[in-house]
Amino acid sequence: MKFGVVVFPGSTCEKDCYYALKETLKQQVRYIWHTETHISDIDCIVLPGGFSYGDYLRAGAISAQSPVMKEVKAFANDGNLVIGICNGFQILLESGLLPGAMGINRSLKFTCKMQRLVVENTDTPFTHTLKKGEILNIPIAHKEGNYYIPQEGLNKLRRNEQIVFRYYGENPNGSVDNIAGIVNESRNVFGLMPHPERAISPLLGSTDGIKVWKSVIEWKAGR
Repeated sequence: MKFGVVVFPGSTCEKDCYYALKETLKQQVRYIWHTETHISDIDCIVLPGGFSYGDYLRAGAISAQSPVMKEVKAFANDGNLVIGICNGFQILLESGLLPGAMGINRSLKFTCKMQRLVVENTDTPFTHTLKKGEILNIPIAHKEGNYYIPQEGLNKLRRNEQIVFRYYGENPNGSVDNIAGIVNESRNVFGLMPHPERAISPLLGSTDGIKVWKSVIEWKAGR
């Protein structure tokens, strides 16, 4: 399987994603610069975390207008896999590939810590090898992770079972309905605030992030 990790000016987690995919999971992976417009050789696009364009205007707002995002939208609309992590999730929201918006954490502070998540939906390429109700330990690191969607949109997320992860035990940022990650209606675009690429070794405090990446790889292998 071949992954493409998009790099925007200000991205900080592209190397973490690259390392997790290439060195830990032994997959093909290449960087995709934000001005690139040819991504047809990729099986799964990864929008990594960081502070793309310094988070000016709003987190992810400028990156959503980058040339590569036109290609990412077409890639996603063709049914291909896209995963946005932290700032990548914010970019997916700003680009309209996922519903909702992000606000500043309820604490008004940057939060960086290990966080427990509960698996809510296993009917996605990103979680089909997990168990519903399973608890994962995956770190978060963000200041704008307070996910919001109006009640009508929230009802739709619930009705369509688009909520993939919820925060378990405590809500670290104030996100509505404890939401930590969602998919689009077609289930091929996934956004989450926690960082699965940072939970790939006991030295990092958890290996639970590997489960997310392996689910993607096994899903693709079975197609």
